[in-house]
Amino acid sequence: MRSEEDRPVAGFPFSAVVGQDQLRLALILCAVHPGIGGVLVRGEKGTAKSTVVRALTVLLPAVDDAGTTRPARLVELPVGATEDRVIGSIDLEKVLRDGERAFQPGLLAAAHQGVLYVDEVNLLHDHLVDVLLDAAAMGRVHIERDGISHSHPAKFVLVGTMNPEEGELRPQLLDRFGLAVDVAASRDVDVRMEVVRRRLDYERDPEAFVARYESADQELAAEILTARKKLDSVELSNRELRRIASLCASFDVDGMRADLVLARTATAHAAWRGDSEVTAEDVRVAAELTLPHRRRRDPFDEPGLDQQQLDDALEQADQDAQSQVEDDARDGEPEPPENPDGRGPEDGGSGDDGPGDEGPGDEGPDDDGPEDPDGPGGGVRATERPSAPPAGEFKAKLLEVPGVGEGAPGRRSRSMSSRGRVVRSTRERGHRLHLTSTVFAAAESQVARGRTAGRLRLAPDDLRGAIREGREGNLIVFVVDASGSMAARDRLSAVTGAVVSLLRDAYQRRDKVAVITVRGREAELVLPPTSSVDIAVRRLQSMRTGGKSPLAEGFLRAREVVLRERLRDPQRRALVVTLTDGRATGGKDALHRARVAAHLLADASVASIVVDCETGLVRLGLAAELARELRGGYVRLAELSAQQVAGVVRAAA
Repeated sequence: MRSEEDRPVAGFPFSAVVGQDQLRLALILCAVHPGIGGVLVRGEKGTAKSTVVRALTVLLPAVDDAGTTRPARLVELPVGATEDRVIGSIDLEKVLRDGERAFQPGLLAAAHQGVLYVDEVNLLHDHLVDVLLDAAAMGRVHIERDGISHSHPAKFVLVGTMNPEEGELRPQLLDRFGLAVDVAASRDVDVRMEVVRRRLDYERDPEAFVARYESADQELAAEILTARKKLDSVELSNRELRRIASLCASFDVDGMRADLVLARTATAHAAWRGDSEVTAEDVRVAAELTLPHRRRRDPFDEPGLDQQQLDDALEQADQDAQSQVEDDARDGEPEPPENPDGRGPEDGGSGDDGPGDEGPGDEGPDDDGPEDPDGPGGGVRATERPSAPPAGEFKAKLLEVPGVGEGAPGRRSRSMSSRGRVVRSTRERGHRLHLTSTVFAAAESQVARGRTAGRLRLAPDDLRGAIREGREGNLIVFVVDASGSMAARDRLSAVTGAVVSLLRDAYQRRDKVAVITVRGREAELVLPPTSSVDIAVRRLQSMRTGGKSPLAEGFLRAREVVLRERLRDPQRRALVVTLTDGRATGGKDALHRARVAAHLLADASVASIVVDCETGLVRLGLAAELARELRGGYVRLAELSAQQVAGVVRAAA
C-alpha cells in the first residue's frame, strides 16, 4: 500500500492562478494554435511563471500514441542539456553491440503534442534556442548527422521563462518566439492576499484544493479542444489582414514573421471566443502579445508596447482599411484631381516657416555655459554633473582574454568546451566519444584479437574522447574615471559612448559585466557583476562626475571584484577595461599608488586594457604608463575599433 509520503502531489490548477490574465491567455492561444510558435515569459522571481506553465499540460487534449490514448506530457529541458539530448542522435550502444545503425529520439520527440518547458531560457546556449524555435515553427525535426537521416513530428507548445535581471535574449532570438508576456507581482492588496490564501490552501491539502477547481479546468480543456476544431473555419478577411500588415509596418518590425504570428494569434483568439470571423478586437489582443518584444532592436531599448502608440497605429490601420474599401467600391471610376483649385499645401501660408523665424543669428550662445569655471586643475570644489549623453558608437567587437579558458557559456574568448569544433582526440575520460579515433584505435588490434570477419572487436582501451574548442563568456569589469579632468562634456560623452558600445558587445557575447566609477576620494562599485547589461547602461547614464581621481582605489576595487567572482564562478575569466586619462590625483603620492595598485592587479593574473582618454596637443602619457604596469593592452579612445582593440589585447597574452 502506498504511504502518504509516496503519494504524488497534484499540480496547482490552472484555473486557480490569480492575477496573471495575460499570461494565461497567451498560453491558451498557443494551446489552441501551436503554430503560433510558443510563449516567452519574462518576469521577476516569485511571479508564478513555472506554476502556470506546468498547470497548462492538464488542459491539453489527450494524445493518440501507438493505438493507445495518453495524457499530454510536460517535458522540461534543463539548461545544461546537450544538442544530442535535445534533438536525438545515433544509438551508439546498438551500433557497437549489434552493428546496426539506429536513431535514439531526444526531448523534442518526447514533447510531441505536449508542452516543452525551458526555465531560464536566456541562459540556454543560443544554438539550442535556435533548434527549439525551428522545431516549434515547423512542427517537425529533421536530423542529418552521424550518417543518420531521420525526421519525426514535434508539434508542441514551447514555453520559455526568464528573469531579465539574469540577462536578456538577443533580439534575433526574441523575434523567434511567437508571443511574449511580461509578468510582475500585483500591487493590489486584495489580489496579493488571494494569491497567498490559495497557495496556503493548496499546501495544506493539495488533493482537496485540486478537486475544488477540477470542474473549471475541465471546462477550460473542453473550450480549448472546441477552439482547435473551429480554427480552420475562422475567416480572416482582407480588411483585417490589411489592418495586421499596417500595424506591423507602423511599428517597423523586421521581416514578415510578426505579420504571420499576429494573423495566427488573432485567428486563434477568434476561435477561442467562438466567433467565425477575425475582428479588430482580435487583432488588438494579438498585437499586445506579438509586437512588444519585436520592437527591441537594441538590448538597451525598453521592452513593452506604448498603448497610445498602439491606439494611434490601430486608428491609422482602420483608416487605411476603410480607404481600401472605398477604393474597391469605386472600382473603375476616375480619380478626382488631388488639388482641384491648383493650390499646393505650401500655398496655404501656415506661417510656421515664415521669414525671420530662424535666422543665422538666432542660435545665440550655448545655454550650458562654461563647462568648468575652475579648470581641471583648479581644485576649489568638486562640481557634480549628470553624465553626458553618449557620443557616436565605437565598434569594439573583438576584446578577448588571452589564452584558453574552461568554457563559461558565451561567445567571446577561446575555451575548451563540450560544444564547438573538435580539435583533437584524447584518452581522458569525461569527454564525448570521438567515434573515428575510437574505430582507428580498435582497428590496429583486430589481428591480435583474432578477428577475421564480422563485427569490430572493441576493448575499453580503444575509447577516445573528443577535445572541443569553443567560445566562452567573460567577466568584463569597467573602471570608469569620472573625475574632474574627465568631466568635460565632449570627453565624457565620448567615454560614455565607448562604454555603451562595449556593453552592447558584452550583451551579444553573453558576458557578465561590472562597473566601477572613480571620483572624489573613492572607487564606487555602481554595478556588481551581472548578466543584465541594460542595468549597467542605466547606472552609467546616472553616473556622477567631478572631483579628484583616485585611480589606485579603482584598481584595488577591480582586483577585489575579480577575486571574489573567481570563487563564485571559477570558469569565468575576467577582463578589466579602464577608461582614464591617467591623471591620478586622489590623496598623497596618487600616481605612485596607482602604479602599485596596477601592479597588484597584474600579479593576480587579470587581463586588462587601458583606453587612454587624454586629449589636447600636450600629452603626459600617464595612461600608457599604467597600461605597462598592468601588463595589459593600450589603445587611445579615438582609435577604439575592432581591429585595434583585438590587436592590443592579443599582444598582452
